[in-house]
Amino acid sequence: MSYGPRYRLNFKRRRLGLTDYRLRLKLLLSGKPRLVLRRSNRYIYAQLVLSQTGSDKTFTSASSKELIRFGYPAGLTSAPACYLTGLLMAKRVLKLGFKEAILDMGLIHHVAKSNLYAFVKGCRDGGLEIPCSEEVLPEEFRISGGHIAEYAKLLKANNQEKYTKQFSHFISANVQPENLVDVFNEVKRKIMTEGEK
Repeated sequence: MSYGPRYRLNFKRRRLGLTDYRLRLKLLLSGKPRLVLRRSNRYIYAQLVLSQTGSDKTFTSASSKELIRFGYPAGLTSAPACYLTGLLMAKRVLKLGFKEAILDMGLIHHVAKSNLYAFVKGCRDGGLEIPCSEEVLPEEFRISGGHIAEYAKLLKANNQEKYTKQFSHFISANVQPENLVDVFNEVKRKIMTEGEK
């Protein structure tokens, strides 16, 4: 490590890989509430945060962990789960009276048509205005889990052992992964009707 009068040390949160201060400043200068999106290996987390002098205030949050309550069995970081979490988040944000937000993905690497943009599509379909190009949003086939259902059918026909290992969470929840599109539509209907209450 270098020392001396000309050596400049970055902020601690930047060194630890937690905060991109240039991006944060741009988001704060917009004056809009931030829709903070983070992911772990098991879940997707989202919060509506409004920056104030001295601190940030969190108004509401949603997690893909909550989808279990609506009947979504497994794969809580998949594209369908991200979309449904975005839909749930949009319903909660609209109840608070916010109409628009700006996406804050932090240091997550941005990949077009990824699961994280499925979250954004869910928020937009839920009625929340988020500035985003249509080109980065995934197709409806992937959002509804059609690609997962097709893969499950293929695997079940060719390799039963790998099928039971790959989709063990679905099987233990008594859900056939080939019917994931139907499960997705049912959970989406439940979230939409909960938002109307």
